[in-house]
Amino acid sequence: MEKLPSLEQLIESFARLPGVGRRSAERMAYAVLEMKDEDVQRFYEALKSSKENISKCPRCGYYKEGNACPICDDHERETDKVFVVSSFKDALAIENSNTYHGLYHILFGSLSASKGVYPEDLNIEPLLNRIKEGNIKEVILGTNPTIDGETTATYVASLLKDYDINITRLGYGLSIGSSLEYSDPLTLEKALEGRKKL
Repeated sequence: MEKLPSLEQLIESFARLPGVGRRSAERMAYAVLEMKDEDVQRFYEALKSSKENISKCPRCGYYKEGNACPICDDHERETDKVFVVSSFKDALAIENSNTYHGLYHILFGSLSASKGVYPEDLNIEPLLNRIKEGNIKEVILGTNPTIDGETTATYVASLLKDYDINITRLGYGLSIGSSLEYSDPLTLEKALEGRKKL
């Protein structure tokens, strides 16, 4: 049977999403074909709007809509602490635990020679600029407890060692090989409480 080009393009588009294989992408594509026109239009508008209106805060990397960053512009936060994480999802997991009320800095990845990710590929320079401003007293390194995460934490700690700040690492309430975004609030709370100085 001849393939339908538009359907194939839709399937391939869904298959580009993380964790979505060919079979799941096909199910999603067929579901879209079964949707009412107004629902498809709403789906399209949501995709378009998110790409046009959501951006990364140039200071911390947190996603924002409009000009105001929900973290940097929150005057009730502890502005002398910065929690350094690898991804927005990691910051969101910490935020949803309601155990931390400081600032964040998102690196957008972890160092990995095997994957071709090097220091210049990460959002490190803005972090150093924030430290140089002199308001930060503690940097909490919250990269994932994996080889790449540990390598990243060690590298960032080495860059910060000459500054007059406390450098701490999340405690190991988190198991090796796990990700922050899938951790439950209690585990995250214990990991925060058990952070240690590097």
